[in-house]
Amino acid sequence: MASPIGQPTRGTTGTNRLRRNDRAIAASRAFRKAADPLVIDLGFGASGVTAFELARRLRTVRDDAEVLGLELDPGRVTTARRQLEEVRAGDTGFPSDLPVGFARGGFEVPVPGGRRPAVIRAMNVLRQYDEADVAQAWQTVGARLAPGGLLFEGTCDEIGRVASWAEVDADGAPQCFTISLRLSDLERPGIVAERLPKALIHRNVPGERVHGLLQALDREWERAAPLSAFGASQRFIAVAGALRDQGVPVRGDRRRWRLGELTVPWSVVAPAA
Repeated sequence: MASPIGQPTRGTTGTNRLRRNDRAIAASRAFRKAADPLVIDLGFGASGVTAFELARRLRTVRDDAEVLGLELDPGRVTTARRQLEEVRAGDTGFPSDLPVGFARGGFEVPVPGGRRPAVIRAMNVLRQYDEADVAQAWQTVGARLAPGGLLFEGTCDEIGRVASWAEVDADGAPQCFTISLRLSDLERPGIVAERLPKALIHRNVPGERVHGLLQALDREWERAAPLSAFGASQRFIAVAGALRDQGVPVRGDRRRWRLGELTVPWSVVAPAA
């Protein structure tokens, strides 16, 4: 086969690191309504655990879900396949029939049989790339999606408490932007600035839309401080509601906000020309 497309990642991974993104994928229309609910964990890292966790969570929504983990490094694929043998043998906490496979691949997203995935997840993959490379990566990966499919591309901290991602369509066009935060020990929402997708991380400066959004989040978080007595979830719900009242087209409802998740159309954060 031709060499996979892309640059090697650091391979950093860990148990439950991508749980917030797993939840969003499981709730997405792209996955729930897919004719073929195949999900790709692109650049899964030094361990196959993120693919195992993703499959377990997706299967609670659709029992026909399937996950394929792809990595550039053949050694990582070998390691993940050995882990999968342990899963199949019943030697782990995962179901032995977990619908997971692993293969070598990159942005070309090779899938046997010409199948097109409903969702491709590429978390913490573009961090070492230049911002100028992002659009081409989105287009290359997005072209492999099924009609109506989505690419979830973003980043998170090492233990999965702070995360953000873009949802990109099959044409490589970003549709929305999400932040997802652990609320119980959150100092301020703007901490997500450290974990923005590559397309945005250098844009958190005055005059850029994403900077304005993060400033507004922190401002409303401070204003809602008295609600802390009722829990951090109530405080964040108030923040999201306040932004919506001010005209920010915040998506979702209290069910998502109480989880520390806030989504806006990409236009709200799109880099200035």
